[in-house]
Parts: sequence; C-alpha cells; structure tokens
Amino acid sequence: MKLKHTAKIWSTGIAALLLAFSLAACGNNTKDQAAPQEPAKQESQQKQTDQQDQLKTTYPLTLKDATGESFTFKEAPKKIVSVSPAETEALFAIGLGDEIVGVSDYDDYPEAAKSKPKMGGIMKPNEEAMIAAQPDVVFTGISMSEEAVKKLRELQIPIFKTDPKTVDDVMKNIETYGQITDHQAEAQKVVDQMKEERDKVVEAVKSLSADQKKKVYIEFSPGWTAGKGTFMDELITLAGGINVAADLENFSEISEERVIKDNPDVILYTKSFVDEKTKKSLGDIIKGRSGWDKINAVKNGTVIGLDDNLISRPGPRVTQGLQEVAKAIYPELFK
Repeated sequence: MKLKHTAKIWSTGIAALLLAFSLAACGNNTKDQAAPQEPAKQESQQKQTDQQDQLKTTYPLTLKDATGESFTFKEAPKKIVSVSPAETEALFAIGLGDEIVGVSDYDDYPEAAKSKPKMGGIMKPNEEAMIAAQPDVVFTGISMSEEAVKKLRELQIPIFKTDPKTVDDVMKNIETYGQITDHQAEAQKVVDQMKEERDKVVEAVKSLSADQKKKVYIEFSPGWTAGKGTFMDELITLAGGINVAADLENFSEISEERVIKDNPDVILYTKSFVDEKTKKSLGDIIKGRSGWDKINAVKNGTVIGLDDNLISRPGPRVTQGLQEVAKAIYPELFK
C-alpha cells in the first residue's frame, strides 16, 4: 500500500512537472513570437517621428512666389495680412486665425474673418492700413495684377502673390502657406481632405463614354465665362463635362449667339448675382434672353445656380465646388 501510495505521489508530481514544462514552453514560444514585433513597433514609432520632423519648417526658409520674387523667412510670420478671399480661407483652414491681422473688404468666410481689420479690396488695396498693420507677409491671389503688386512692393509692403490655374495649384499653395508658417501638418490635413473630395468625383464619372458626356456652359457675370487656363474650366472637366468655351483663353466675354450655337446641355451660373437695375438674378437673365429658349439646357430646365464662393475662389473649398458642379451636371451619379 505504501509503495502504491508513493507511486501515486510520483505520478502526480511528474504530471505537474510536465504541465509546468509545457506552460513554460508555451510562454517561451509566445515570447519568441512577440520578440520580432518589438523592432517593428520601434520602426513604426521612428517613422512617425521622422514624418513629424519632416513637417516642421526649418528656418531660414527661402521661396519664390508666382511673380518670381524671392522671400526669405527667418521665422514663422507672427503678423499676416491677406487681401484675397481665397487666401484668407486657406490661412484660416490651417489654423492661422490668431496670426491674421488684416483681410480684404470682401472676406466673409469663415465667420471669424468678418471681424478682422479691413485692408481694402483686391482692385483698390488700402496701402495705409497695410503699412499700419506692420505685417511680416501679405498674401494675395489671382485677381491682383502684377502692376498692383509692384506698386505695393515699392511701398515696402511684402506681397506674396499666388496664381493658381488648377486644383493641384490650389493644393500646392496651401502646402506653401503651411511651410512658410510652420503649419505643415495642418496644411497636409486640409490637402488630404481636398484630394479625397476630388477623387470621389473623378471615380464617379470615370465610366462615362464620350457620347454620354454633357456640354456645359458656365457664366459668372453677364456675358462672361471661363475658358481654358482657369480652374473653373478644370472643375467642369474633372466633373466629366465638356466646357463649350474651352477654346477661349482665361476669363472671357462670349456672345449670346455663340452660346446658342454651342447648345449646352447644362448651364451653370453664380446664384448670388443680381442686376442692380432690373433686380433680376443671373438665372432669370439667362433664361430670358432672346433665342435661348431653343438651348437644350433651358428647354430641359438644367440652368442651375451654384454658390459662387465655392466655384470662384481657388481656396480649400474649391473641391466642394467641384462636387456641386458634378451634381449639377450628373445628378443621377450623385444621389
């Protein structure tokens, strides 16, 4: 009996030892499997650190603007003036509201821009107000002529001009603002969102065949349209449309007879325009023109007003404008 009892103890002990060894082996295996993950984790963390370092601006920073003028920034600008609505939107979008000490008379977005000191308009900038603001840099866009820029520079006002022709140009400008101001991470976030909005439109219309594509005419002021070399023309193209005025250069006047002949399937216009004398909207003016009742767009009720700020300002909301253009041309693809 004693022998049997001893054997039972031994067998129980051996079983316990075997279980212990088994668990230890499993633990070692788990440890061995986890070990290779540590370098990968460290590599990922290092990659994130490197990316963050790359998004930090190193000063002094030297860049050229659209006029070829060279600027050297010794540090991030502390006082910024914008005399262009599109540039103002971009600067606010990347988190520079506190640094902005002046905007143009027409800046109305975002809401915070309305309370900033006014620096005049693009055509008639207020030089005295700009000088008094003592800005480190003044941003302006496509609407200010190089002659006006030159005059302001002669007054020692540091004007940095942009001249975007495409949606990609708008994105690059936003990245440039981020680089100048050491807000690169914020700028990248805005640009990534814009790319996502653009790509959704491009993906939705990519299957359209040539005979499915609609002819489009856009009018932003009575008798004025957008030809090649403008971002409005590109918006129509990216949205899968065919701009009937694509043979014209830049923003151009166009005859009523020419539009009748082109017979667009869709007519887009800026819906905020109202004629001072007649109080008619641009849409009513378009539909009331002699002979335009024969145009497909008028006959089919596809004369569509759009938010002019979205389609006329080459800023961070331009890809939202692209979405609106695409919905107006192909509503069935964007339900």
